[in-house]
Amino acid sequence: MSSNATVIAASSVSRARGGRFALTAGYCVSFVALGLTTASLGPTLPALAAQTHARLGLIGLLLTARSLGFLLASLRGGRLYDLRAGHPLMALALVLMAALMALAPVPNGLWPLALVMFALGAAEGLLDVGGNTLLTWAHDDRSIGSALNAVHFCYAVGATLAPAVVARTIAHGAGLAYWTLALLVLPAAALIICLPSPAPRAIVHGETHAPARLQLVLLFALFFALYVGAEVCFGGWIATYALARRLSDAAGAALLTSVFYGALMLGRLFAIPLAARVRPRTILCADLLGCLFGLGLLLSGAGVLVWPGAFVVGLSMASIFPTTMAFAGRHMQITGRVTGRFLVGASIGSMSLPWLTGQLFEALGPIAVMLVVTCALLVALFVFAAMLRSTRSAPRKA
Repeated sequence: MSSNATVIAASSVSRARGGRFALTAGYCVSFVALGLTTASLGPTLPALAAQTHARLGLIGLLLTARSLGFLLASLRGGRLYDLRAGHPLMALALVLMAALMALAPVPNGLWPLALVMFALGAAEGLLDVGGNTLLTWAHDDRSIGSALNAVHFCYAVGATLAPAVVARTIAHGAGLAYWTLALLVLPAAALIICLPSPAPRAIVHGETHAPARLQLVLLFALFFALYVGAEVCFGGWIATYALARRLSDAAGAALLTSVFYGALMLGRLFAIPLAARVRPRTILCADLLGCLFGLGLLLSGAGVLVWPGAFVVGLSMASIFPTTMAFAGRHMQITGRVTGRFLVGASIGSMSLPWLTGQLFEALGPIAVMLVVTCALLVALFVFAAMLRSTRSAPRKA
């Protein structure tokens, strides 16, 4: 190869890497915005109950409405990214999220507010499907794992910041809290619309995949349902579990939840360099076994082991979602439709397992929390084994 050709090739590689970095930065900012809106509802529920003159028992309808909107957008919205340029769709989702957040303090009835939350969930679902799909198109096998972990780390940052923003502004009413968060979402829309939309990964990287087999897609969707359900269930019920078993006081139980989510964020940060060096299947196996070990510490009933148990579970769960996406990208062509099916599974798990835990809590007591999470992860381990067998028989990319 001549020296000119070498310079041109090196320049092309540099431009490609620079383009991937800019796209990843855009998706990171977008997922910070997604975390801000997702985590805003919980801390503002009492204020929204007062705004709509609804009992706290009924205000849970807002959570259900938003989850339903997210599920339907994941199911139907993914196909849009296969048909149209992705970044205008993501920018539209972000603008809608900001507008709906600004609108949330206005309705004085529960059902109109539930409609706003349904639409907000749909906008969040459209953004989530797009971010995960387009990111896999922008990266190859060597870099996708680290990029996915970076983006999901940024989501955790946004979800951590949202309660802090609410705490600083809620004294002036839910309006100021939601309007502040809405303003914080808008810069992400301005950034993402300025970046070129990536083409499907097979076109960009010259890869050929067999069409995604329905059996394999459903196995991945089931895995996402079990994992996400277990994560939401653990994060939502761990404080109640610790209080009911008298393993901690009220303040300590709240701090235990922070330990779990802090470990989740820290684990995603650690996974960024790890994903560049270790195969996804190895990381997933270690993650699942680490979760079961942490749950074993919690099931021991020893108060001193509650804290390391929650930390180990959070650290082990941290990279499961992005690493599973990277693993799927090695064995099938990731399209908006496929990603949508994955997120539908995740949505079903996030709604059903916490509900099941609540039903069993009354019958079995606090041990129901750990039993549901442990059983979900044990089943996920068997589903993962089935995924491995199925991917060995599936055609790989050329």
